[in-house]
Amino acid sequence: MTTPTPVTFVETDIEKLGERAGRVAIIVDEEGKLDIAGRRVNRLMKGALKRALEAKADDGLKVGSVFSMAYPTGMAAEAVDVLCVPRSADLAKARRAGAVVGRQRGKANILLAAGNSKWAAQIAFGIVLRDYNFQDHKTDAEDREGALEVMCNAPDVVAEAAAPLLAVAEGTFFTRDLVNEPANVLTTTSFAERLAAMESIGLKVEVLEEDKLEALGMRTLLAVGQGSASPSKVVVMQWNGGAKDAAPLALVGKGVVFDTGGISLKPAGGMEDMTMDMGGAGTVAGVMRAIALRKAKANVVGIVGLVENMPSGTAIRPGDVVKSMKGDTVEILNTDAEGRLVLCDAMWYTQERFAPAAMIDLATLTGAIIIGLGHENAGVFSNDDGICKAFLKAAEAEGEGAWRMPLGKAYDDMLKSPIADMKNIGGRPAGSITAAQFLQRFVKDDVPWIHLDIAGVASVKADTGLAPKGATGWGVRALDRLVADKFETE
Repeated sequence: MTTPTPVTFVETDIEKLGERAGRVAIIVDEEGKLDIAGRRVNRLMKGALKRALEAKADDGLKVGSVFSMAYPTGMAAEAVDVLCVPRSADLAKARRAGAVVGRQRGKANILLAAGNSKWAAQIAFGIVLRDYNFQDHKTDAEDREGALEVMCNAPDVVAEAAAPLLAVAEGTFFTRDLVNEPANVLTTTSFAERLAAMESIGLKVEVLEEDKLEALGMRTLLAVGQGSASPSKVVVMQWNGGAKDAAPLALVGKGVVFDTGGISLKPAGGMEDMTMDMGGAGTVAGVMRAIALRKAKANVVGIVGLVENMPSGTAIRPGDVVKSMKGDTVEILNTDAEGRLVLCDAMWYTQERFAPAAMIDLATLTGAIIIGLGHENAGVFSNDDGICKAFLKAAEAEGEGAWRMPLGKAYDDMLKSPIADMKNIGGRPAGSITAAQFLQRFVKDDVPWIHLDIAGVASVKADTGLAPKGATGWGVRALDRLVADKFETE
């Protein structure tokens, strides 16, 4: 498991700045004004820092920008990183400035001379989030040892502010690791084992095996995995940090550890990316880890359906009809529209067992959402304006792109089947919407619900502000904030 950079918080001691190896990061405002640590560094560098700032000031220092000075004269450090993060900055720019430092850390220790900056905890969070490198399967893996020390005027206060952020960072890393893992390593069994191991941090975890799923009537979920040698499973994670009798927020994730498309086989080109088709389950797991680590005062349950979609002599076929746990029948027209079959049973089970205050499902569900929204936003579908607005507000605050999409009867009518209660696809038009409409058929009328189609944001081909290319951990920050804003008790 990739562990976040260790962080410590210490009292400001400017006399030690010149002795520190690794990287030293200082903070300036948009006018290049130096605080006491910056002035000390400038003296050690015999005025070189101030001259550099004056040169930058000709074009104007941009809030959130970072520039670096390598091998500074008069200091033991290999580089001085100068972050323009004034008090008037916003959270996103503070984190992104930190992320620049995290990206270029290499093997070096970092000393962040934060002084009395109000953004110390957020800058540290940005450094940690971006300093991620998945190397579990490299024989020549880099030595990632190194630490972040935050030197500040009130270390206890900053440490307290940073603690929940660092819990979210660990949850995000957990999600990224799961999504980045190859399918021969992250099987349904090993996935379930990793989730069960989170009992050590206070989660209650149950693994439901195929015989139990069969007894519950989860035939659509089981149908997806019946062509694979890997057993299908449902894992239930509970965090009970809120009022004893308060209904929980339920998070439900699609966990297709590999998706060949089944009998409706995908093209070979790009199929290797389908190791990330468990991204919804990965995000749910990361959120559950984060809220447990920070001991959230809320009741949250995370349910993930773990399956592998393979073609074989036992696989479901186009034209088959399968009965769901709810009792509705589904005509399977395309075995590559499998995620909704996993989710519909998992969602129904969640509502029957937990009667949640609200339910949010996450899935790398459709390529259509990528056509519509690219890799900038997840698709958001909801039956309830209140919970939807709360989530969109949380996502915006955390800088995680999300865009609400429509639902409606005309789209739902596209799922009508001549031989069953519904078919599992509605055709090419509005593919992400008809997928959401399918799921809505398994949402009880009194349950506020959000469906998040994260196919475009769970794993990307280029670096983003807070993550390297590959798995992003999208959704962990937004959902953790939603829990804090809407579901935590005092």
